[in-house]
Amino acid sequence: MKRALLFAALALSGTARAATVEVLVQTPAGTPLADAAVLVEPVAGAPVRPRTRAHAAIEQRGREFIPWMTVVQTGTSVDFPNSDTIRHHVYSFSEPKRFEIKLYAGKPGQPVMFDKPGQVDIGCNIHDWMEAHVLVVDTPYFARTGADGRASITNVPAGRYRVRPWHPLQKAAAAPQDIEIDEAPARMTLTLDARARQPKPHTEDPDRY
Repeated sequence: MKRALLFAALALSGTARAATVEVLVQTPAGTPLADAAVLVEPVAGAPVRPRTRAHAAIEQRGREFIPWMTVVQTGTSVDFPNSDTIRHHVYSFSEPKRFEIKLYAGKPGQPVMFDKPGQVDIGCNIHDWMEAHVLVVDTPYFARTGADGRASITNVPAGRYRVRPWHPLQKAAAAPQDIEIDEAPARMTLTLDARARQPKPHTEDPDRY
């Protein structure tokens, strides 16, 4: 009986092990890269958290999409609230999620379900400079870099993973790096050939629509 309890305790302690993956994403010139997604993808039977019903929002404010880049897990519902005093017409022609929310103000009645992995580029049919990007991923372990180029993915169970960065303006996909996660924090620097976002000038009458 004691032996069985010991084995059970060891098993539980093994499944409870988790760590934080801290990643710095930079350009080939060594400049920190903001708005990059960092994905930690399980390989070789690494444990995966059960998928939960997730929710996110991409706001329209100041005639811009905020945030400009969003990363979500497959199956996430996304709201597109319009906080401006003018109407917007939100759409995407991207293969993973084609949708259209015609001229509206306030909050649309239904969120948009992102149910397939891939890159989704979003625009406004009224204001050409407005754009946003959504990366839909299957892994539950991901984060977005801040202005300092750093991202932190917490509570990653012990196991073997593949870490890769992504950015809407990357010139080519970066080679992923494999990593073994234990209890200690894992730190790494990834280089991605991408250019930073340069906001486009607003060219329309601010009172239009």
